[in-house]
Amino acid sequence: MREILNIQQQLVPDLTDVLKKRYTILRHIQLMGVAGRRSLAAALGLTERVLRSETDFLKAQGLVEIDSSGMRISPSGRELLDAMEPAARELFGLSEMEEALRKKFGLKSVTVVPGDSDSSPLAKKELGRAGAAVIRRVVRDNDIVAVAGGSTMAETAEWLSASFPVKNVTFVPARGGLNESVELQANTIVSTMAKRTNGLYQLLHVPDNLGEEAYQSLMQEPGIREVVASIRKARVIVHGIGDAERMARRRKMEPRAIEALKEAGAVAEAFGFYFDKSGRMVYRMPTIGLRLEDIERTETVIAIAGGRSKGEAIAAVMLFGHEDMLVTDEAAARVMLGL
Repeated sequence: MREILNIQQQLVPDLTDVLKKRYTILRHIQLMGVAGRRSLAAALGLTERVLRSETDFLKAQGLVEIDSSGMRISPSGRELLDAMEPAARELFGLSEMEEALRKKFGLKSVTVVPGDSDSSPLAKKELGRAGAAVIRRVVRDNDIVAVAGGSTMAETAEWLSASFPVKNVTFVPARGGLNESVELQANTIVSTMAKRTNGLYQLLHVPDNLGEEAYQSLMQEPGIREVVASIRKARVIVHGIGDAERMARRRKMEPRAIEALKEAGAVAEAFGFYFDKSGRMVYRMPTIGLRLEDIERTETVIAIAGGRSKGEAIAAVMLFGHEDMLVTDEAAARVMLGL
């Protein structure tokens, strides 16, 4: 495939550009669900006149449907996108990035999606779509899947569906909740994942940040002990990655503690653990949920995170060495490879 694309690039470079443009338009329409011409043109950086010409062509080919509400991908268009994905990864240079990241961080698999989640909501959607595809690929019948909170996990949940290929999967929150939007809480996300896949779920109604006394007291509750036991038996963990200082502020940590994290060189946060740029854990929060020893013995750990601003943080967590699979975007991948 790569050889064919290289030949095409040398002999008919204009055709390669057209192929990239039309594939990108189709993918954006799919991610948007129903796309208006003006919003789609803005997202792609095209004039409305150019976009109209391209979408009229795609409509004539039966790949998009256009009506008064906007444009949507047709069943034929969806099939074409699925069939084109391996070639598109070569075309956009994503396959090379994936292999370079896999070797650099010793991972089992890496998926890189186009764009920058920091600046493009559609890149964030693509990240969630790719994350959901990885989950579908690795989860088995009767698995327990521990899921962290956050906006990327919430987007990933939206891309799971009733066509999930396995049965009796139980989704559990990896940790307690933060004092933030309910849509981003792990409890909400596992509920969404279970409902979309006809699976099961358990909830953990405790805050993420606990003192020792509160921790010991809550662990005496039978209902909490039951959920924690399920969390610690998870075969698959799915989590996001955050910037250390930003996550510390979201957790309402004391200013002195935030300064201590800075002095320790913390750049990344995952599971409530904080890491420096070499992947060394410099701080861990006392909480009910996943412990380091649980992560170490879990069979499959999937990290889903993107955005240029998180490139260094994602690299730090990969250097920690307990992730098996990474789903990220092009902007973060470039930062990670450049470190």
